[in-house]
Amino acid sequence: MKNNVDRELPTDLLQQMNYQPFATTEIGHPEVQRVAPKVRVTTGDDKVVDSIKKVVVATLKDGMTISFHHHFRNGDFVFNEVMRVIIDAGFKNLTLAPSSLTGVMNDIVIEAIKAGTITNITSSGMRGSLGDFVSHGGLENPVIFRSHGNRARAIEHGDIKIDVAFLGVPSADKLGNANGMEGDAVFGSLGYALMDAQYADKVVLLTDNIVDYPNTPASIKQTQVDYVIKVDKVGDPDKIGSGATRFTKDPKELKIAETVNNVITHSPYFKDGFSFQTGSGGAALAVTRYLRQSMIDNQIKASFALGGITKPTTDLLNEGLVQKVMDVQDFDKGAADSMHTNRNQQEIDASWYADPDNKGAMVDQLDVVILSALEIDTKFNVNVMTGSDGVIRGAIGGHQDAATGKLTIISAPLVRGRIATVVPDVTTVVTPGDSVDVLVTEYGIAINPKRQDLRQALSHIPGVPVYDIADLQKMAEKRVGTPKPLEFTDRTVALIEYRDGTIIDTVKQVKD
Repeated sequence: MKNNVDRELPTDLLQQMNYQPFATTEIGHPEVQRVAPKVRVTTGDDKVVDSIKKVVVATLKDGMTISFHHHFRNGDFVFNEVMRVIIDAGFKNLTLAPSSLTGVMNDIVIEAIKAGTITNITSSGMRGSLGDFVSHGGLENPVIFRSHGNRARAIEHGDIKIDVAFLGVPSADKLGNANGMEGDAVFGSLGYALMDAQYADKVVLLTDNIVDYPNTPASIKQTQVDYVIKVDKVGDPDKIGSGATRFTKDPKELKIAETVNNVITHSPYFKDGFSFQTGSGGAALAVTRYLRQSMIDNQIKASFALGGITKPTTDLLNEGLVQKVMDVQDFDKGAADSMHTNRNQQEIDASWYADPDNKGAMVDQLDVVILSALEIDTKFNVNVMTGSDGVIRGAIGGHQDAATGKLTIISAPLVRGRIATVVPDVTTVVTPGDSVDVLVTEYGIAINPKRQDLRQALSHIPGVPVYDIADLQKMAEKRVGTPKPLEFTDRTVALIEYRDGTIIDTVKQVKD
């Protein structure tokens, strides 16, 4: 069976797992029934437990679903500590359902898979040794990859039913009121963990900082929490934001960032009260700097900024250039500190951020979105999941979710080293071309033919050539040649959901 982006899907597997093929980016107006967690009523004035093992033994059974969040990123100590106890206790056939998987988690997840502890995974992404292991058939069942908004949707629908959520927090009190803004390992918004806290049957907090009761502001509330575990250290603050706030000096990245800013400022959406989302990393931060100057020069202020937040974005807030920051995740300490001190930086959960099946997600109000790509093809489909070798090495994150903005810009170099970024067909479709409006490279831009209104607005930007995307693909091919076709087996190792829960693509096992 083929879906609407012309991807061949395994019919038997989809029927077995009760999936529908991707059909459209239009969500419509479905009526949905939310699920609710199972709650055991507790009394008393203290939920603090001194042992991870005690809680694991009391809450877990074979076959359950466990979850974690990734706000600590590569500074996370909680995940490995809890998984070590679970593996050693001999639990089997668990589903691992974190908001995402970071590199620091890879080794122990591989160990858990080999031990039979984990047999299913659903996540936003994976990289490094774990991605390589899964891509070569190391996991018994296909991984299910979901965007951040789709994970929220799946939890609220009951597609992901979390039995026990293990949530590391920088501060909590004895009854479980917790936030991400105080302590040695602050990371700011708890946006992704808030879904787990609300819907998991059992919620376990782990912290190295138990503070006086009541701990406010309380992002996670005592009404949701079953246990609080005191640990020696929840995370390494120096690794929470590592790499996210790199100010680029690379001429190529600066050229792309300048062109992205030119596209924004020449578009019909650059006006007082516009809204935007950018990512982290060198080029995106450079866009923020260019955009700041353009806003000052044109006396334009933004109504809100959204998404993973960095200090350059909160600087715009503190300067009065942005009225509100809607914060689902912070990528550096500066952004985390700002949320603690600026009431106009609002912590939001992943449902408010991007769930397509609620009464209004923030992504639906976005004017301008800047996203990256590992690959983009001549139909404007984007791959952020698999590398040029077919190996899983990325994450959907909020890519599909934010691409619903009125002006969705993909910023990417024409080639990376000897690998083309603009290709005839992407290895894996993650974000469909119908969501993408403009591709920006260091050589010029390409505008989706479906957006003739933008062609009129963007065709005369000084120093910015406009190409057909097929011409950019040929330019890339001329520079790096035509790669040898990838070889895969027939086995499906991962399913890529679109944000509505339909299947947009699959990842096949890489041939050895």
